[in-house]
Amino acid sequence: MSVSFADIEAAATRLAGHAVETPLIESPALNDRLGCRVLIKAETLQRAGAFKFRGAYNRLVQLEGEEKRRGVVAFSSGNHAQGVALAAKLLGMPALIVMPSDAPAVKVAATRSYGADVLLYDRLTEDREAIAAKVAAERAAVVVPAFDDPHIIAGQGTAGIELVRQAKALGADLDLFMAPVSGGGLLAGTSLAVRHLSPSTDVVGVEPTGFDDTAQSLVKGERLEIKPTGRSYCDALESPAPGKIVFPILRKTVSGMADVTDAEVAEAMRYAYTTLKLVVEPGGSVCLAALLAGKVPLARPGSTVAIVLSGANVDPAFYAQVLAGEA
Repeated sequence: MSVSFADIEAAATRLAGHAVETPLIESPALNDRLGCRVLIKAETLQRAGAFKFRGAYNRLVQLEGEEKRRGVVAFSSGNHAQGVALAAKLLGMPALIVMPSDAPAVKVAATRSYGADVLLYDRLTEDREAIAAKVAAERAAVVVPAFDDPHIIAGQGTAGIELVRQAKALGADLDLFMAPVSGGGLLAGTSLAVRHLSPSTDVVGVEPTGFDDTAQSLVKGERLEIKPTGRSYCDALESPAPGKIVFPILRKTVSGMADVTDAEVAEAMRYAYTTLKLVVEPGGSVCLAALLAGKVPLARPGSTVAIVLSGANVDPAFYAQVLAGEA
């Protein structure tokens, strides 16, 4: 299976009037600090608070008949869960989401608020994919993967089409595009769109330190699965391996990778709040963190850089700690 730019264009047509065309924001203060022009795609303002709604809606809207009646099953630590739950609600189909018991409470509550059933599991001792497959078999439901699905990838890619069009409206030619990476659905979809519309633009993905499976895989030239020894503030970016459909796309489109520590992520969250006036969750802030920490050599002085802030669904108590400098 592969994904083409035509698939992303078709997804954009399906999403029209349903997904938010999120703004492309520019901060003079950030530009002055970094010495380059930074354009920020604020997917924090997307429906359900993250880019994941795009892919989820594009996948679910293509179900019909018995598939739609039986509904869907998904597994996610939060943002994909909310995206699927909201899309299912809008399309009038049942949804069950398998979520880790230690997922941020705000994400679990939001998923339930859209009408989905939530089944909690222990991420250290249980296999979420096996649980989802079992439930889907019992319900005869469709499993909706978080990233490794061509319809999901195409849906996420619509953010890339919007971004390039918005940048051109601002008179900007993009030297560099950056997106967060977990399983790779967002980076794969948006990099396909950006590279198609702006072939000279470099693409960089950003992962949490200790969860650099995509970076290692790209260096090796094949998919690698890592075994993390701890956790990250970026609960949304803890996938141990890039997707099977995703990885060949990334090999063609990605120019480089960067990783950021928890301390750098926390600093970026504070900067987004105090200077950009945006609430950004840890995983959503990694591109900003990498720029602020000087970890992206391709972000040269005078260049134009576009980044995705991918989500805003942060636990309130943890967010308060970050803002107070206690995390």
